[in-house]
Amino acid sequence: MRIAGIDEAGKGPVIGPMCIGGVLAEKERLDSLKNLGVADSKKLTPKKREHLAHQIRKYAQKVYIFEVSPSQIDELRKVMSMNQIMVLGFSRVLEELQPDMAYVDAADVNAARFGTNLKAQYTKKFPEKSKELSVVSEHQADATYPIVSAASIVAKVRRDELVKELEKRIGIDLGSGYPSDPKTKRFLEDWSREHGTLPEFVRHSWKTAMNVLKEK
Repeated sequence: MRIAGIDEAGKGPVIGPMCIGGVLAEKERLDSLKNLGVADSKKLTPKKREHLAHQIRKYAQKVYIFEVSPSQIDELRKVMSMNQIMVLGFSRVLEELQPDMAYVDAADVNAARFGTNLKAQYTKKFPEKSKELSVVSEHQADATYPIVSAASIVAKVRRDELVKELEKRIGIDLGSGYPSDPKTKRFLEDWSREHGTLPEFVRHSWKTAMNVLKEK
């Protein structure tokens, strides 16, 4: 049986892309993933995450990361909610992995609803295969299921890589990218003051970004 785990990194930040990671493994290999010591990516150091991401790729049948840019998020938010965007993104990963069973970290306050909506979206693309697919959608699934922990790790490592590339390109420390981070907010304010707008790697539809632009 082919088992998939799916989780995201970067849903909340005002800076950078969102990465939705998927890891596919045969059921017999799940213990190997567990023995690697995978855990919720937020509880691991960057160095440990990078090491584990490399190991996960050795044991997994397939690893897929779907990247959603800030401008794509902004455009999609004009016509749908963030919950709907998450369903679309998770479904893209499911479509790529095509597992028999999927464990997902629910990106909706209602975990069961997220699972139902995700399977419905997948059914549009693969109506026959979806009949055989089981989806387990839970909050904090990355702390419960090693296959989801693995997905969380590869997603987080990829997002960190992309943010580091941004920082290298512009020569500025962006902080964590979260609206609550003083360093991130200071960057937004300084950039807005200097350029009269915000760069393409910022989510302009975020309230933090809109407030900064109002104040310029």
